[in-house]
Amino acid sequence: MAAHKPVEWVQAVVNRFDEQLPIKAGQQNTHTKVSTEHNKECLINISKYKFSLVISGLTNILKNVNNMRIFGETAEKNLYLSQLIILDTLEKCLAGQPKDTMRLDETMLVKQLLPEICHFIHTYREGNQHAAELRNSASGVLFSLSCNNFNAVFSRISTRLQELTVCSEDNADVHDIELLQYISVDCSKLKRLLQETVFKFKALKKVAQLAVINSLEKAFWNWVENYPDEFTKLYQTPQTDMADCAEKLFDLVDGFAESTKRKAAVWPLQIILLVLCPEIIQDIAKDVVEETKMNKKLFLDNLRKALAGHSGSRQLTESAAIACVKLCKASTYINWEDNSVIFLLVQSMVVDLKNLLFNPSKPFSRGNQNADVDLMIDCLVSCFRINPHNNQHFKICLAQNSPSTFHYVLVNSLHRIITNSALDWWPKIDAVYCHSVELRSMFSETLHKAIQGCGAHPAIRMTPSLTFKEKMTSLKFKEKPTDLETRSYKFLLLSLVKLIHADPKLLLCNPRKQGPETQGSTAELITGLVQLVPQSSMPDIAQEAMEALLVLHQLDSIDLWNPDAPIETFWEISSQMLFYICKKLTSHQMLSSTEILKWLREILICRNKFLLKNKQSDRSSCHFLFLYDVSGGGPSQISLDHEEMIRCAPGATLRKGKGNSSMESTGGCSGTPICRQAQTKLEVALYMFLWSPDIEAVLVAMSCFRHLCEEADIRCGVDEVSVHNFLPNYNTFMEFASVSNMMSTGRAALQKRVMALLRRIEHPTAGNTEAWEDTHAKWEQATKLILNYPKTKMEDGQVTESLHKTIVKRRMSHVSGGGSIDLSDTDSLQEWINMTGFLCALGGVCLQHRSNAGLATYSPPMGPVNERKGSMISMVSTEGNAETPVSKFIDRLLTLMVCNHEKVGLQIRTNIKDLVGLELSPALYPMLFNKLKNTISKFFDSQGQVLLTETNTQFVEQTIAIMKNLLDNHTEGSSEHLGQASIETMMLNLVRYVRVLGNLVHAIQIKTKLCQLVEVMMERRDDLSFCQEMKFRNKMVEYLTDWVMGTSNQATDEDVKCLTRDLDQASMEAVVSLLAGLPLQPEEGDGVELMEAKSQLFLKYFTLFMNLLNDCSEVEDESAQTGGRKRGMSRRLASLRHCTVLAMSNLLNANVDSGLMHSIGLGYHKDLQTRATFMEVLTKILQQGTEFDTLAETVLADRFERLVELVTMMGDQGELPIAMALANVVPCSQWDELARVLVTLFDSRHLLYQLLWNMFSKEVELADSMQTLFRGNSLASKIMTFCFKVYGATYLQKLLEPLLRTVITSPEWQHVSFEVDPTRFEIQGGEQMYLIAGAYRKP
Repeated sequence: MAAHKPVEWVQAVVNRFDEQLPIKAGQQNTHTKVSTEHNKECLINISKYKFSLVISGLTNILKNVNNMRIFGETAEKNLYLSQLIILDTLEKCLAGQPKDTMRLDETMLVKQLLPEICHFIHTYREGNQHAAELRNSASGVLFSLSCNNFNAVFSRISTRLQELTVCSEDNADVHDIELLQYISVDCSKLKRLLQETVFKFKALKKVAQLAVINSLEKAFWNWVENYPDEFTKLYQTPQTDMADCAEKLFDLVDGFAESTKRKAAVWPLQIILLVLCPEIIQDIAKDVVEETKMNKKLFLDNLRKALAGHSGSRQLTESAAIACVKLCKASTYINWEDNSVIFLLVQSMVVDLKNLLFNPSKPFSRGNQNADVDLMIDCLVSCFRINPHNNQHFKICLAQNSPSTFHYVLVNSLHRIITNSALDWWPKIDAVYCHSVELRSMFSETLHKAIQGCGAHPAIRMTPSLTFKEKMTSLKFKEKPTDLETRSYKFLLLSLVKLIHADPKLLLCNPRKQGPETQGSTAELITGLVQLVPQSSMPDIAQEAMEALLVLHQLDSIDLWNPDAPIETFWEISSQMLFYICKKLTSHQMLSSTEILKWLREILICRNKFLLKNKQSDRSSCHFLFLYDVSGGGPSQISLDHEEMIRCAPGATLRKGKGNSSMESTGGCSGTPICRQAQTKLEVALYMFLWSPDIEAVLVAMSCFRHLCEEADIRCGVDEVSVHNFLPNYNTFMEFASVSNMMSTGRAALQKRVMALLRRIEHPTAGNTEAWEDTHAKWEQATKLILNYPKTKMEDGQVTESLHKTIVKRRMSHVSGGGSIDLSDTDSLQEWINMTGFLCALGGVCLQHRSNAGLATYSPPMGPVNERKGSMISMVSTEGNAETPVSKFIDRLLTLMVCNHEKVGLQIRTNIKDLVGLELSPALYPMLFNKLKNTISKFFDSQGQVLLTETNTQFVEQTIAIMKNLLDNHTEGSSEHLGQASIETMMLNLVRYVRVLGNLVHAIQIKTKLCQLVEVMMERRDDLSFCQEMKFRNKMVEYLTDWVMGTSNQATDEDVKCLTRDLDQASMEAVVSLLAGLPLQPEEGDGVELMEAKSQLFLKYFTLFMNLLNDCSEVEDESAQTGGRKRGMSRRLASLRHCTVLAMSNLLNANVDSGLMHSIGLGYHKDLQTRATFMEVLTKILQQGTEFDTLAETVLADRFERLVELVTMMGDQGELPIAMALANVVPCSQWDELARVLVTLFDSRHLLYQLLWNMFSKEVELADSMQTLFRGNSLASKIMTFCFKVYGATYLQKLLEPLLRTVITSPEWQHVSFEVDPTRFEIQGGEQMYLIAGAYRKP
């Protein structure tokens, strides 16, 4: 398509670019930004080959956007962003414009694009926050346009000049002349401009002349700054034509400057024109000057006179200062060797210039503070480049008592020196390194004052067009002095942070200082920057602080933190920073937390680069590292001060009171705790970002896990230990990192993947435990706000509406801080859902309850899963420990299963059902089963009657759905935990409750779902545990068969009939799975009566199934006769008939002994279809391989005999493996029953001695001391007690009965005391006791 239809293809790309602009697509998110950037790059590349098509398309888009009518602040912002995107794209396309552009293209640019660009430049609105950026962007487009299309732009300017020469209006439009300030000018183009001006200057009106004078000066600086080599060559090889034009124009404007006001206006241009005439400068420096050049010498004399303050006019003094600064600036572009005369001229003025501009007692001011600051910066930079060793003016600006304007000028001058070093002879910034101490002091003081006042002031917007002093003067009459000072300090602080970003060494340099002092100053600097990151009231400063910190974490910069001990200093300071930032992130005190997380990822990359570089040296600092104790103990934790960063150097304490941290050496402290806490806090932050509703935040957090793993790889290589000693969950972290590349995935799919990975985390650590608990606390608060909505929103006035809208769009952090919540914002509810899923998935590693809630004593278990299994079981056995956070969470989930909130109740119930059923950690299954069982048991009164309510029914329905999802979902590790708690009681109670719901449509649906649950349960039979499986399954068959054919014949509505048939189908499918290998067990009867009862039960079920088959046949016959039955019903009946046949097969297969006689006659039934059905059943039985030896009359006795033989089986050494195994697994509550069974069985086999020997030997082996033998509650003591009761009861009765009967019945013994305490009985009583005791003795 691109080859055959290039126009259509380019137009399609342009249209797509247009459609994705914010003004049409709405507010941009991460994906739309990426897509817009991709389209922009695509257009830029296409423009290299189809320039005209692309530029024409973009120009039309810009026209249409400019003509759009907008309403509202949001639309205005989208318009501004769209215009910036278009202008930026145009600038880059024009910058890459092919050289072979046709004349037609140039005409198109002039007629279409140039007017639109001029519109932005000409309609600049003072004070508009977007106008300055649009004007700068438009000027960039004009500059690029003029590079290759100068003639087109120059023609417009020249035409306007010609029009103005014949214009008689005093207030003529001079906007086109001002275009001179923005176009690209080289030496030849500047000559053309000068020639054109010389030719038309006299004919212009005053307003046009002033516009030309002002614009030409800026055009000159465009030339010098963009083509400095051309200007330098001008002094190496003078150009006569350039000098002639400049001299002519100098004479013209000199004649124009008749008054003081006009002189002040033209002096800056005159000095520039003089600079363009190097030979004239040399001539007028001589003692004898030609008459034609006398006016130039007189101009310089007047300039010096005005600069010294002897002109008598303040206006001329100010203009002289401007002209001298321009002269100094221009001289820096000239090599000293090329023309020393101009430097002599500069030296003759620079002293007076400095005294005028940098006088603390009388600051220079012209009323335009923005221009004053720029002038002072130009002066300071030029003076440094002329003579870097003369730094007296630096000291003036550095002085603490100097005006804050001087500080601002100095800092911005240093920044320009660092960032703009185009010429080789310009001195480098290292000449200023000696002032690092003063600059750090300035930073600390400014930081303190800015932070001190930022709490009481709203956030300010800092743009490149608004400078330091402009803010102070523009608000002079609107704000208090303290407000002015705070704002001025904020602008100074921004400049200082930019300076650190530009050259960190400037503030890191510590000449002639010892290691601890160097580390302390570095720590103070980084601490100050870190404190700026969460400052929402200073967003520009916060962003720049992040960039500065990133530069400080580069390899070269880290080495300067403390050259004497780089590794130890790195661990201390970087860990402090990491801890502080992560703590702020987890407390959600940062609005732009996603951007901060991206920045944090870059910090982690820098940290790893440093560790890799110093891999071998790191051995010497191993005491700063820490390992997880995988055998059971975790790293000790020490709680840090949450208000400020703690010490930033070894043995340093925090000095409070100024808003920034400074260091005081105390000695003797180890840096290890903060390293541990930093990694823990980092884990917590990354975990908690996984439930963010912002996809980008989740992906960035996941990608950060890769860098945690890389750090662990580096450190384990240093210490030669397993990587899992550093990161117990290393493997899962690597999976998180690999998933972070899923940029195209949706939010739901990403969260599902996140929860799947969270369930795979096996090892509890301080990080994941704290993350779970913090998330749980926030989830609880959010849940309360959601359930109280809109009540909370109506009553809570703590958070204003505008602030609320800002924060809630990003995350619900204000919710945990006591704010309100808006459920109309989908992100709020989505975040709550994500938190719920996070808690469900990660809850498995938080099962073990902390013995002490403090971090200082918590040691997370790190052993393998099989070693923790016992603790899990013991945890479950507590059944609802109110002090356990996990238990509280599960309880809360159960209450939300029946949430009836008017607005979001359905959403909450649906999400709880899905999350608990599909995303719950398998380790929480036992706890969930027990809590569901306990809750459902409350739906019955003391007599077992169902307490039927709407809420209870809703809970039962939700439980059925959850259990089905849970059993259907073969989650990794689920098999291990499903059998840790029995679900028999819960399932029976579910069926008992559902039985009484009736036959309404909703009730039928619930019954159908329950039958499906039973079928799934039987599929997972091997993973589940049953206390009395056969009894349970028999009971379930009894209940479910009651629903078969329950209402299908009585229903009149077609939809109801379909539902009842679905219930029949689901019931039979469940019964099929229950009957597989199930021997029938009647509730009562033994011996022959039991067999009879079993036979009757078989007959009952078999008859039911036959009736169901007959019913299916009748319905099919009716369908054939009426012909109106739908095909779907026929399929249902066929499936139902198949299930019924399977049920009959399973029933007969497992109960051949009691069922064959009832079923064999069907083979001879008169009905052909009945006989066919029986043959089908019999065929399936034979295919399953039924054993007919169970038809013997002694089958039950034989089965019990084999069971007894198995239990009493004895090994070669006299051991009893089965009996001892039972002793180990049977719970203590059933030991009495087990003792009775074992003694009875072993005594019947004359093996009681062997049982007692094994049991007592085990008791002795486990006893702590002989005093505790048989005194505890053990199975051995239970067996001994039962033996005494069985075998000693008759002996004791025969022995004691005669004597006791005599004592009890004989009158002579009625008043005798038998007190056994020697201290209490009398002598006579004692004698009687001995007498009676003697009677018990055998002769």
